[in-house]
Amino acid sequence: MFATDDTIVALATPPGRGALGTIRLSGPRSRAIASRLLDRDTPLEPRHATTTRVRGERPTLGALDQVVATLFAAPHSYTGEDVIEITAHGNPVVLDAVIHLAQAAGARLAEPGEFTLRAFLNGKQDLIQAEAVADLIAAATPLQARVAFDQLEGTLTDRIRRMDAALFDLIARLEASLDFPDEGYHFIDATQVAQQITVVLDSIDALLEHAGTGRMIREGATVVIAGRTNVGKSSIFNALSGSPRAIVTSVPGTTRDMVTETIDVEGLAVTLVDTAGWRDTSDPVEREGVERGVRAQAVADLVLLVLDGGDALTDEDRSLLERTNGSKRIVVINKTDLRSEVDESVARAEATVRVSALHEDGFDALRRAIARGLTGHDRLRDTTMMSNRRHIALLEECRAALEAARRAAGAELASEEFVLTDLQAARARLDDIVGTRTNEDVLRHIFERFCVGK
Repeated sequence: MFATDDTIVALATPPGRGALGTIRLSGPRSRAIASRLLDRDTPLEPRHATTTRVRGERPTLGALDQVVATLFAAPHSYTGEDVIEITAHGNPVVLDAVIHLAQAAGARLAEPGEFTLRAFLNGKQDLIQAEAVADLIAAATPLQARVAFDQLEGTLTDRIRRMDAALFDLIARLEASLDFPDEGYHFIDATQVAQQITVVLDSIDALLEHAGTGRMIREGATVVIAGRTNVGKSSIFNALSGSPRAIVTSVPGTTRDMVTETIDVEGLAVTLVDTAGWRDTSDPVEREGVERGVRAQAVADLVLLVLDGGDALTDEDRSLLERTNGSKRIVVINKTDLRSEVDESVARAEATVRVSALHEDGFDALRRAIARGLTGHDRLRDTTMMSNRRHIALLEECRAALEAARRAAGAELASEEFVLTDLQAARARLDDIVGTRTNEDVLRHIFERFCVGK
């Protein structure tokens, strides 16, 4: 997977028919392979888009297609190698033929993420930025794209590197003290060590403070709509999703299976799930739908428990209130266009929102409440966020090592070696985040989820 002495080729645009399709070559033989593919006598000029033709497989067949070819010469390219991009008409037959010709000329098909992997291995990106490429491609909301692009720009990398530089300075001064024990040189005392560790810990805490929100933005969330029959769950689902995805009738038990839709809620990619109405039933199909809804509630990030504002609480409502009491939930009182009959103790609950699905009133407040229930914030502000589970876990390990180092620095009998060991462990975790010393198995796991061509 990590050989970089060959030349790779892949389609860099989505498969299927379109106006244009781009094929990417990267590696030491890119120019030689392009010279065999392109019907031109002079070499491509770096960073000049050149209109030309792709030769057919046999001279008697003539040209395959008219294309635009661009050379990005090493090291000034995405991968750090010679890269040539050939943009042809977006017909899969034509694009496959060009790739086949490139393979015949000596290129091999790229593995998923191999172009970005080469960019990482050649020092064009660190691992945070490489992972952000995949996140940016996969983003389903503008906020997801913004967080990923912020990491791609190196904002998170800069903060990690500042912490790493502070630890490097501290380690160097401690090691200098250990190198001259008999001379009595002390380049830093225990109080200063503890103070500098605290400064780094404060920086880590500032990042971890928003890590949960960042992870939720990156990964999305599941929100389940629950309630007894005919309280308006499907109507609320349709109003939130913006389309009549769920069937709405006055007949109890209309929804028998789960209906899902991914929506944007204040920048969060939320998978909204409409479930069968809660009630005892002898219908085996409806009963299975109810049980599926119960299972969905158990794994949801948030439950919207819908009550009928025009009716007094029923035994089924109370059962659902009790069942979801330990879950993260919002009580949604529907049918505010009717005179309220809901118990005021429930209506005054902290996480209660009133809506009218019939008139689509109150849904802005409901969306804000969903965002607040998932992240703790009504609206998500722009800030440098950690969003990747791998980064968060490593930063938490770094924090634990620094806490141990600070305790050792404050202990009377602890030697500087103990402090150094913990500081070096903390710095190693930061190196793992940016990819300074990441092992091959971790790299393979990261890049195998990329799309081919990127």
